[in-house]
Order: sequence, then structure tokens, then C-alpha cells
Amino acid sequence: MKVLKFGGTSVGSAERIKHVADLISKRGAGDIVVLSAMSGTTNTLVEIADYLYKKNVPGAQETLNALEVKYNDVRARLFSTAEAISAADVALDRSFSYIRKLMASEFTVDEEKEILAQGELMSTALMQCYLMEQGVHSVMLPALEYMRTEANGAPDMRYISSRLQRLIEMEDKADVYITQGYICRNAYGEVDNLRRGGSDYTASIIGAVMEADEIQIWTDIDGMHNNDPRYVDGTAPVSALHFEEAAELAYFGAKILHPSCVLPAKLHNIPVRLLNTMQPNAPGTVIYNMPPDGTIKAVAAKDNVTAIKIKSGRMLLAYGFLHKVFETFEKYKTSIDMIATSEVGVTVTIDDETHLADIIDELKTFSTVTVDHDMVIICVVGDLEWHNCGFESQAVAALHDIPVRMISYGGSNYNISMVVRSCDKVAALKRLSEALF
Repeated sequence: MKVLKFGGTSVGSAERIKHVADLISKRGAGDIVVLSAMSGTTNTLVEIADYLYKKNVPGAQETLNALEVKYNDVRARLFSTAEAISAADVALDRSFSYIRKLMASEFTVDEEKEILAQGELMSTALMQCYLMEQGVHSVMLPALEYMRTEANGAPDMRYISSRLQRLIEMEDKADVYITQGYICRNAYGEVDNLRRGGSDYTASIIGAVMEADEIQIWTDIDGMHNNDPRYVDGTAPVSALHFEEAAELAYFGAKILHPSCVLPAKLHNIPVRLLNTMQPNAPGTVIYNMPPDGTIKAVAAKDNVTAIKIKSGRMLLAYGFLHKVFETFEKYKTSIDMIATSEVGVTVTIDDETHLADIIDELKTFSTVTVDHDMVIICVVGDLEWHNCGFESQAVAALHDIPVRMISYGGSNYNISMVVRSCDKVAALKRLSEALF
């Protein structure tokens, strides 16, 4: 059994839904298919929630009406029988009516999560109705009946495994099982979600608890490329990556895969394959616990980075100085991406400036602080064990005429990271492609 996840663009229109249905119905292997909301839906639902937070109910209603028109058009293009149209109408009306009901209540973050869940509920309902119309024996596995997180936000793997197995056993053997990505319940039974990119995480969690043969992430690109094709010409998909390499690339900017997807698959040693919905025969990229192969695999970039230089007030790093620095970031729940130290100070990068002013104020009580905004982390990923001579020098030499604010090497066996100005990002990506590939 395999777990197949299809993203929003893969089910973004009636034609795309038909194409995905054709892909999964031909397999007949009892695979579990995880679907995201149709492309654009989650953004629209977030917009509706924003109107409701601002108490602009007419704005929310107008936006919801436009979304309903879109879904009615998809329904009209997707189905050909009265029975399927009726079933789809019931499912869509359930979600739109529920959102309108929430508009009439006091709006909080709980209602927002209920609204955001409707995107996946509608996309899976449309797919289920279409598969039934085509005579495919498919079974719906409602994510809200088995996907649960613990109080700390981590997936409750024991609960998920038990509930999911029970749901599957309650049904006759199906050709395909359909379920929602992204959405879940929290430890208190409330509707919640796994945040953006959570459908990848859903697929990985299901693959882990079901001991799947493989987890497949289907998107609109043929695997993870060795550089960003939006900025660099002639990029190519990487045929194979180690789990650690894929995690580094996902975290530092390769949008095809959500970083959280890697861990459950890695822990349970289940290969993850990245495939292109529009080119289903392309080999894509497979991610697994491969042995080191002595090569550099890819380059990625992470935008919206802030570099913070924190200099000790003494000649040498005083005992407890680093503890006070990290304690400050922990206090404001702000993660650090990179770190570099010297005799008298430390420089870190963050990607969330929400609490930056408070952090700086506190750091200034025991150090001097310099902040560089609008920076980018350029990440070079591959088999970068320190004894592989010359790899780090190739990466640094490629940027010989581009100012580099910070370098991190040695913290991982798979990554060299360099911080540059955002205006130098594209040039840096191109130079690294020319030098490394």
C-alpha cells in the first residue's frame, strides 16, 4: 500500500480532478489518497476570516459568494449524472452553509480553524463523488475522525494508528481511500490544522502509522530541482536525496516539500517520492536513507531573513553570555536559523520579526546589537562531510564578488549556508549553479 498526496494545483479545476481520479483509479491497490484544498481556496478562506475579525460581515459574505460561484462552476464541469450532481450539491452546501452559520457567531480563532477546514472537506467530497460516478470503489476516511495532535502540537501517533486502522477495517476492501490533508483535531477535540504545508505532513504521518511501502507527493513540478527554476535556467530534478538533504532543502526554501513531511517517513524508513501530476511518467525525486555518495546535490534560498549581531560588553565571551542570548530568543518564541560565534560576540539569523523590537531591547541590557534586514540564506546541500576536501571552497569561491554577511559550516554533514543581501540572491544562485553543476 502507498500513500499519495495531491496538492492544491493538482486538484485546482474540474479537469485536474478528472486527471487525478484517472491516475489513482487505475492502480486499484487500496492506496490512501490525501488531498489538499483546491488551489486558491485556503487563501480565500483566510480572507473571509480576516473580514470577520474586522467585523466586516458584508465583506466576508461577498467573498464567500464568489468562492461558491467558483465551486458551482467546477461541479457543473465535473459531473454528468444527476445522482453525482445531487451528491456534490449536498456536500458543497454543507460547507458553505456552515461557514455562513459561523459568520453569525462571535468570531475567534476557533471559528477561523473551522472555516479553514472546509477547503479540504470540499475537495475530497468532489473527488469522492466523481470516483463514485466513474464506478470506482472508493471510501472516505474523514481526517477529523482519526487525525489528532497532542497538547504540545505533535501528532498523537498511537491514537491516529488505532483510529485509522479501525476506520479501514469497518469498510470492505476498497480500490482507493480518500482523506483530507492539513486538518485535524487537537488534544481537546477541537478542529485544528497542521498549518501551511500540512497536507504533506498528513501523508507522512499516515504512511508511518500504516507502514506504507512508499509516500508519494504529487505536485506541479517533476521532483526537487538542483536550483530554483524561477531564477536559474537549466535546472534539473535531483534523482535521489538523503532524508537529511531533503529536510535541509525543504527548510531553506525548496517549496515542493514541507519540512515537517520528512521526519515521520525518516523515522519509519519509508521512501518519499516527489512526482509531477502533469508528467506522471517522469521519475521525479526519491528520498530515503541512502548512503553518502560524495556529491553536492542542490542549492536553495530562504527569503525574509534578519541577521542580528550581538556583541559582548566584555573583551571575551563571559560565562553565561550565550545562555542569556538564547534565553532571550526562547522567551519570545523566536527560532534561530543560523549561528556564528567569535571571541567577543555571536551573530544569529531569524525569519520572524514579530518580537524583534522586544528581543533587541532585552539584548541591549547586556550587549551591543546590530541588525541587518532584508537578507537571504543561500543553502548548498549534499554530502558535505568535512573530510570531502574542497566542497566548501567551491561554494565560497563561487560567490567571490558577492558580499557574504555570514557563513555556517560544520553544524551539519549536509549543508553549507551563506547569508547575502536579497538584492544579490539571484546572482548568487546563478553563480553557484555554474560552479557546482
